[in-house]
Amino acid sequence: MRAPTPMEEFDRQVQTLIQKGYPAIAGMTAEAFASRLEPLRQALEGLVWPADDGGFPFVIVIPQDWVPLEPAMAITQLKDRAGFIDFRPGGLETFKPLDELGVPAGAAYLVFGLETGSEFRNVTPDDALVAIRSRQRTPLTVEEGIALLTHHPEALKKNHCFSLVGSRSGDRRVPALWISDRRPKLGWCWAGNPHTWLGSASCAGRAGGVS
Repeated sequence: MRAPTPMEEFDRQVQTLIQKGYPAIAGMTAEAFASRLEPLRQALEGLVWPADDGGFPFVIVIPQDWVPLEPAMAITQLKDRAGFIDFRPGGLETFKPLDELGVPAGAAYLVFGLETGSEFRNVTPDDALVAIRSRQRTPLTVEEGIALLTHHPEALKKNHCFSLVGSRSGDRRVPALWISDRRPKLGWCWAGNPHTWLGSASCAGRAGGVS
């Protein structure tokens, strides 16, 4: 089977967001939603495709200012089982991207060269972040993790789940995505605690913010 081109994959991701109800949550028609994302195509020019490193070449990210995290996470699925958030004792809204990431401003952007970081299983998020930085990569944020799971549910696997070290609130908690009761779960772990089933996801870059 022929691999899709970057533009075909872009179209697939736009349709995924539409089919999952993103326009309705954002208070827009499907046509207006797709039109607003259209400028992101420019950032795909020259993209190496397909990826040859087992990662994910790109995903469209919708920040929580446009579509809140609760409904975005509820839209994710693993074998028809919807995702959920369990962030007790609360405070997910206080987690913001690290300043160093240079997350594009606006309603949507692209993330390139994503990896779930399985090699960092049984490595603390603190230590994984040091290694990620040394490779000139940056950790994923909560929104980017949800985007990866939305467009590629296969990214989340039993014993191969991942932390989202790019979103922090100033304390020692780190958001993470894993499987609970066969459902995708957004929770948190401690920055200094290793888990044999939890890596730390990262990306090669970001581009193309749209207003």
